[in-house]
Amino acid sequence: MQAQHHIQQTRGQQADAARQLLQANEAYRVSNDPALSHISRLKARAECRSYLQQSLELEPNSAMALGLLGRVEMDDGRLDKAQELFNASLDANPEQPQQFTNLGYWALKTERPALAEQYFLQALELDRQSAAAFCGVAHAKRLQGQFDVAYLHYRKLLETGAEWESVYSGMLSCAQHLEVKKADSALALDAIALLSRPGLPHQELGRFVGAIIHQQYDLDNPDAQILLEAASEDELLILALQKTLMPNPAIEELVALLRRAVLAEVAHTVELRDELQALALAIGEYANRTGFALCAEDDEERLILAINESLKAQFAMGEPQDALAGSLIISAMYGALFHQDVAVQLGQWALTDWPLGLQPLLAASYYDRASEEAIKQNFDEKADELCLDKVDVPQAWPTWSQLAYRTGSSLKRLMASELKLGTDHLPETLRIMVCGAQSGQRAMELARYLDDVEVIAVDESLANIARATRMAADMDLNNIVFWPWSIAQHFIADGHQVHWIEVGRMPSPAMTELSLAALVSEATGTGAVVHMHTSIAEQTKGDRQIRRLIAEHGLQPTRSALKQLRRMVMTNRQDSVWQELLADDDFYTLGGCRDRWFQPQDTAQFRELMGLVSNEVDWKLIKARDTDGHSLATLPVQKQIQAEALGNEVQSLTGQGLSVYFTKRR
Repeated sequence: MQAQHHIQQTRGQQADAARQLLQANEAYRVSNDPALSHISRLKARAECRSYLQQSLELEPNSAMALGLLGRVEMDDGRLDKAQELFNASLDANPEQPQQFTNLGYWALKTERPALAEQYFLQALELDRQSAAAFCGVAHAKRLQGQFDVAYLHYRKLLETGAEWESVYSGMLSCAQHLEVKKADSALALDAIALLSRPGLPHQELGRFVGAIIHQQYDLDNPDAQILLEAASEDELLILALQKTLMPNPAIEELVALLRRAVLAEVAHTVELRDELQALALAIGEYANRTGFALCAEDDEERLILAINESLKAQFAMGEPQDALAGSLIISAMYGALFHQDVAVQLGQWALTDWPLGLQPLLAASYYDRASEEAIKQNFDEKADELCLDKVDVPQAWPTWSQLAYRTGSSLKRLMASELKLGTDHLPETLRIMVCGAQSGQRAMELARYLDDVEVIAVDESLANIARATRMAADMDLNNIVFWPWSIAQHFIADGHQVHWIEVGRMPSPAMTELSLAALVSEATGTGAVVHMHTSIAEQTKGDRQIRRLIAEHGLQPTRSALKQLRRMVMTNRQDSVWQELLADDDFYTLGGCRDRWFQPQDTAQFRELMGLVSNEVDWKLIKARDTDGHSLATLPVQKQIQAEALGNEVQSLTGQGLSVYFTKRR
């Protein structure tokens, strides 16, 4: 009887342990739901941990419970403890593909992709159908720089139905590193799938998509036939024009050629036929994204002038809204509708009053610009734009459409797990300042994906501030503000401090009353972190040559001058002096050209800031990463920083593109 009672008791404990494990699994699933807030996911993770502890009290050697607790520890940043638990789980049951997969992801987190690959392959030996392990191999290959192999792994995962965010994100990351040397229909279909996937940072696909289109249209062949009908039915081309910027001179010429062909047909037939509307709308969006950098011939300019005059007459005659659509589309391919004489009359309609297909173009060309202009009125810096012609008002740069995919977290957790800093003394909400935020993508990613921060994003360009403010409002981000330097300086002078400073684009020499190093020093207290990069862009031979021309001829940053300078580069693009410039995204927008030629980054500000953080009495280098994101030993980097601060250009970090993190000692 006693033995039977013991057996029943044991079975009861096992059943209770199993129930607790089931509840733990459900709580863990909830903790990884990206639709929930970070706080909700942390609460679910804590519940999962509680269930697991109860289960392990009843059944201490449960392989599944040990493994799941390892996942919880890994998610909480306790990587050593996670490894112990995964190995303990395997000791209890060596035939578990899940635990080898877990160890693989642990190795990825500890920046050992080769070891991770071994673990994932062990998991696949036990379970050939494990999508998680196969995906892990793809991640490991990507982090080892084997982008083509990783890309094919991600493609296979999508083909088998594993349409996870991490798969799309990894595939997009690999695509940026692929060389496309011939027309490939499979790659074209991949590009369409990536561009059609909502939530991805499509702007990062420009080079990849541009290379595919370059090969498809045989743009290296001067005798290649470009057919308007074929282009108007090309799904990849239209998606690319809608969502990316393709930094490729031949692509720019292709778009200008197609735009001219559409205009020529409209001039001949006096209508924009339905078959061409999607292409014309996409070209309009693309031209707007470039700041209307595309070259236009004199006859095109005359035709557009006539179309704009016709639009004025249509409004004066009170023609119905749908009768205006064709003329508005054509006009928007060559200039922003916000700059046209009919802009006031357009304001009588809301964006949603227009047909759905027309709304993206009208938003970019008129409604978004109107919103941004209203935002500018809140800043004293707006006075500097009042004397400019409408088309010469600076445009925001860089242009982007989606934030990069990130997993929600907290800044305190990242400081503890990534930088090994204590966080017990920190307040509930931390303040981040992003200096040189440009149009705000990085700043908004910090605001969206970190749940314990408020972000102050600072920039020199009022256009960037206005655009980023509008986009943050569109995304319902209420923990971020965008300010010009003047307001940020007053904020810090009033005694406010920040816990983390991100340094993006350096101020230009025009910011004569600003010392970024002094601002950083004043804004930070003991334990604050400064994150910066050791490279400054805009230093190519071509940039220096153009800045010499600007100085010699006293050129002003007007649209006309910028387009003339760009035309000179495009005409002579085989010359080696322009090659590095032509490879840069900035060149393909007037906003980018204006920044790098008329308001370049001040290298003196960079040197002064590097001199500040090189002082080991006040600052400590706590982490350094290379251009591929791999961690570096800090001592050699520290020696280079000190050598550079002493004027040793041989050991200069400038141009190496390292990502470095410093913490303030006192």
